[in-house]
Amino acid sequence: MTRPRLLITRPLPEPVIEAARAICDVVVSPDNEGLDLDDSGLALLAYDAILATLGDTFTAAAFASVPEPRCKLLANFGVGYNHIDVDAARRKGIIVTNTPGAVTDATADIAVMLMLMTARRAGEGERMVRAEQWTGWNPTQLLGTHVTGKRLGIIGMGRIGRAVAHRAHFGFGMDVVFYNRSPVADCGIPGARQLPSLEAVMQAADFVSINVPGGPDNRHMISASVLAAAKPGLILINTARGEVIDEAALIAALETGKLAGAGLDVFEAEPYVPGALRAMENVTLLPHIGTSSLEVRTAMGMVAVDNIRAFFAGNTPPNAV
Repeated sequence: MTRPRLLITRPLPEPVIEAARAICDVVVSPDNEGLDLDDSGLALLAYDAILATLGDTFTAAAFASVPEPRCKLLANFGVGYNHIDVDAARRKGIIVTNTPGAVTDATADIAVMLMLMTARRAGEGERMVRAEQWTGWNPTQLLGTHVTGKRLGIIGMGRIGRAVAHRAHFGFGMDVVFYNRSPVADCGIPGARQLPSLEAVMQAADFVSINVPGGPDNRHMISASVLAAAKPGLILINTARGEVIDEAALIAALETGKLAGAGLDVFEAEPYVPGALRAMENVTLLPHIGTSSLEVRTAMGMVAVDNIRAFFAGNTPPNAV
């Protein structure tokens, strides 16, 4: 029996590749460039399944360029899949899957780290030490903002939002308020309150953590008008997708002091980061490392392989989107 052909679009941890080879004839892209529009179209013609990664260009145009794709499964490596036009894929008879669950704890950990780093000016202090500009301890140096006992606002009370709220409440004694498009009967956090709007959360919280999917529905959800509602001293954390924030409006809010700071692991036009953000000492910047641990990246890959295995066994993939 002919084995299905699988393309893995970037190098992944070796256990993931080995698991995939037990199911398919595997080709692994040798670099980390991802697939552009032309590459995506060619891949859809040449492979039975593609283990896709962030940055691959599976847009409507990519699917339109291929009248009859050989590929019937896009197993995305990651929970977010805004780089894949799912509706266009479905019209071509292609199933799209993702890897929820595997990324929850790692992303929540990074959100809390960004909150602490920004509030306590850790990035600024680390740069000072490396530049040999630290002249010794003094009682007013790098005074930051206390985290314990403050109020955290969560935008999007899904798996990751709940994990961030759990860490904040039980680890730092933080009160929790949140916004979610649908009602949440019980988020598992004592005393947590669902508020009716984004603006209400921005007005009530000392820190706000964004935990919603990317894509057209959430593009610029955090707009200039939402930022204008921020409580004085608010610190904004984004580990979701860069496009969720209007980046120009964010820069303006930081420059005017409307926001006290921001902690960002994602950006609107990655890997480009605006010079205005790079120049601000009150902004913590990370290179999209929310799930960047060997254990988590391996787990993500294994979930993607589970989806591939189920598909070629004739079953519905467990994480179809």
